[in-house]
Amino acid sequence: MQPTLSVQIGPLILENPVGVASGTFGYGSEYEALVELNALGAIYTKAVTLAPRPGNAIPRIVETPAGMLNSIGLANPGVEAFVEHKLPELKTRRAAVIANVAGASEEEYLAVLERLEEAAGPWISPPEGLPISACSARTGIDGYEINVSCPNVRHGGLAFGTDPIQVERLTAALRARTRRALIVKLTPNVADIAPIARAAEAGGADAVSLINTLVGMVIDVRRLRPVLAMGTGGLSGPAVRPVGVACAYKAARAVRIPVIGLGGIMCADDALQYLLAGARAVQVGTGTFVNPRTAEEVLCGIRAWMEREGVERVEAIAKMLA
Repeated sequence: MQPTLSVQIGPLILENPVGVASGTFGYGSEYEALVELNALGAIYTKAVTLAPRPGNAIPRIVETPAGMLNSIGLANPGVEAFVEHKLPELKTRRAAVIANVAGASEEEYLAVLERLEEAAGPWISPPEGLPISACSARTGIDGYEINVSCPNVRHGGLAFGTDPIQVERLTAALRARTRRALIVKLTPNVADIAPIARAAEAGGADAVSLINTLVGMVIDVRRLRPVLAMGTGGLSGPAVRPVGVACAYKAARAVRIPVIGLGGIMCADDALQYLLAGARAVQVGTGTFVNPRTAEEVLCGIRAWMEREGVERVEAIAKMLA
């Protein structure tokens, strides 16, 4: 039996459930000499902000015993450069392209999404029941992943994603401006992720992705100062996987929309933990830095496991958890 690997996220059908996480894969072209991009279910782009961002001061990456800390600061060329230089290339991709959107205020999020909608043009859906890869005319953007871990400058710097009211309001405002898939990426730096996931659903999100990085710090005991120039950074890698799986489990039981799991996926078994917990799809992030072909190997492993277990569809995996 050949399992069906396609999964649906709102109006978008992915050819398979394995994507590459925002901020770890650039815009795809950076890896095309190392990875078969057409094998991926989705490419989640590097964050796009309204204005160019140079990023934080260096050093801004440091290894940890089971992962890494980064304090990149959403470095990117800004939405206009994305439209001019990256969008034409993304139109050639077979994998679904999900643009990651970030901002410091609701107005910035809306401005970025509106500009991307204008540049990409109307949403073109493939024939009913077929994945987006079957669509001959591609717009370069098939959906949006909204990074709500950004600090809201109009509300004292508190991250959007820690307040259900802000999450629902922002999601609703974005929902009113696009027919493309709308995914809200949640932070784990909250007491309970379930109310945040429900707020995204109430605002009209098609899915939630989780988790974003955990806050961490490494201190140089010889120099007596934090290693990262900004002090703290975002912890990713194998160390965060148990947290991510638990968040996916809680979110999947709190909402009806799909959950996309990420955090510490290094092999197929790691991804299967997320799928068993209730996730509909997964993203590979830090694992790509260790082995650029991690996402491809994860997909092969999921397919082999489904064949061995006699599972026909990805959605059925969550029902197998005892």
